[in-house]
Amino acid sequence: MKTFTLPGTDMVVPNVVLGLMRIQDMTDDAVRTLVNTARDAGITFLDHADVYGTDDHGCERRFAEAMKLSSSEREQFVIQSKAGIVKDGPYFDFSHQHIVESVNGSLRALDTDYLDILLLHRPDALVEPEEVARAFDELAAAGKVRAFGVSNQTPRQLDLLRKHVTQPVVANQLQLSITHAPMIAQGVAANMQDLDQSVVRDDGIVDYCRLHDITIQAWSPFQAGFFDGPFIGSDRFPELNSVINRLSDKYGVPAEAIAVAWITRHPAQMQVVLGTTTPERVSAAALGSDLPLTRPEWYELFRAAGYKVP
Repeated sequence: MKTFTLPGTDMVVPNVVLGLMRIQDMTDDAVRTLVNTARDAGITFLDHADVYGTDDHGCERRFAEAMKLSSSEREQFVIQSKAGIVKDGPYFDFSHQHIVESVNGSLRALDTDYLDILLLHRPDALVEPEEVARAFDELAAAGKVRAFGVSNQTPRQLDLLRKHVTQPVVANQLQLSITHAPMIAQGVAANMQDLDQSVVRDDGIVDYCRLHDITIQAWSPFQAGFFDGPFIGSDRFPELNSVINRLSDKYGVPAEAIAVAWITRHPAQMQVVLGTTTPERVSAAALGSDLPLTRPEWYELFRAAGYKVP
């Protein structure tokens, strides 16, 4: 498993992350098997959110109940959670009160004294960055959160936040897979008037994050689009799967590893957030952590997914 020091922190982290948004109804044994399988593969970075589960902090609580981590075991993991989505609305809330209350709720649910990383969960149109900065300062001073980041935010939203927040913004969690890669595809087709792919939809978020040492965390790495099913093995993507299968045979790894490797091969040094609850798929995906796809292979997958290389 490839690891690196997360910019803005002293944390050495793997480039594959285990997301735990679907564990609410799993048994203790199933949760332990999933997490331990990930840990055995070198995945010691766990992704939570206060809204994951049927009730607030449901998946965080299920994790703690199943794992019952001792203090020494807790230190073996980097635990990240997110705050800002209010399910009952639904709406977003980046107020000082909501952020602090959410973190305190996560700490109780996870049965831990601190979060390694807190992300703001999607943008809040009514954000007051001074409120966010006050919450971050308070949580950092109390030792409740070690580092801070965001999810699904644009460069300008990040600029506004960074004008007020004193801590480094260390991560931006964004949807990315071979078949859902507009933030990469636009740059390849820049200034091509007749190609929809050239339209700027995110204001250059990949390059922005690279310039400012913000680690991109790619969520839904196997999803074809927005939770509309995986592309691996799908008859909707015959050309792509043909290339994936050929590369799987070449490297002697499962298809999931090729999908992960397409992301980890990018020089932005991204992390891949897995959403699966199947231990075998976690092990398979982990094999893509440091798989050395060549430049021609990376672009072949890109083209097979339907993107243009003008």
